[in-house]
Amino acid sequence: MNPLLVSQTLAAGFLAVLFLQSGIDKITDFGGNLSWLKEYFGKTFLKGLVTPMVVTITLVEIGAGICSGIGAGMNLLGHGNGLALLGAELGALNFVMLLFGNRVAKDYASSASTATYFILALACIYVQQATSF
Repeated sequence: MNPLLVSQTLAAGFLAVLFLQSGIDKITDFGGNLSWLKEYFGKTFLKGLVTPMVVTITLVEIGAGICSGIGAGMNLLGHGNGLALLGAELGALNFVMLLFGNRVAKDYASSASTATYFILALACIYVQQATSF
């Protein structure tokens, strides 16, 4: 099998699992997530924006997960990887938003973790755009 196709498919599959799990968790435990985040941002200028931020992050995560998952399947079937690329791009956007929140909350440990995931999303974007190794 073509190593580029394998890399593109696995990258998209990874992001699908990551973002669908996270988005679904936010939906199924919306109240718990909201409560935790209201406390997390309680001493910041974002404290009044927590609900719209959670909704936005959730929508972007679900979008990234769906695009990545469908994109992985389309890639395997030979229909291109445009949706997988969109999923990786949405994922990178999600990590920029999360990093902003981490930094505002002065949660530097989470910022480091988010930065690692952002680099992974950038690598996925690169792989999806590659035409050969």
